[in-house]
Amino acid sequence: MKKTTLTALVLLFLTLGFIQRAQAQKSAFVDTEYILNNIPEYNDAQNELDKLSDQWQKEINQKHQTLISMIDKYQSEAVLLPDDMKKSRQNEIQKKQQEISALQQKYFGPQGELFKKRQELVSPIQEKIYNAIETVAQNQNIDFVFDKTGSANLLYGNPKYDISDAVLDELAKVMQVATPSSSQR
Repeated sequence: MKKTTLTALVLLFLTLGFIQRAQAQKSAFVDTEYILNNIPEYNDAQNELDKLSDQWQKEINQKHQTLISMIDKYQSEAVLLPDDMKKSRQNEIQKKQQEISALQQKYFGPQGELFKKRQELVSPIQEKIYNAIETVAQNQNIDFVFDKTGSANLLYGNPKYDISDAVLDELAKVMQVATPSSSQR
């Protein structure tokens, strides 16, 4: 009986201690989309990426139009061509298709030029944002910071715990960022 009572008391104290620690933890959230939209450096990077993407897509589209012309020409002349010429034209068409596919991978593939350029331009900005979030969280004694953008599983966020503007203030110290008072939220 004494052992059961003692065990129950220990469990009670452990549970109460856990509840107190859980209640003492402070959390907040940020809206990274809002923060990014208020960073001119990010907008410039995004514009540069869009220009490159458009330029590369035009190049691919031109090559695709050439391919379509090759196919149309082949189809209209196929009846009159000897077998060896048909085979040669088919090989040219297949080679052009492979060239276009390789170019798409080079520019837009998982390790393509666009990915590399995005890493080069956006990663430093993301690092600055992370550092600003960390600074604000430490200054405000916040234990957890969630991002409400994307799939952060934040189902509700009381606006009084949104530290996005504080993060922008912190970023303004190291970057050319519009402060929350000058931005429109």
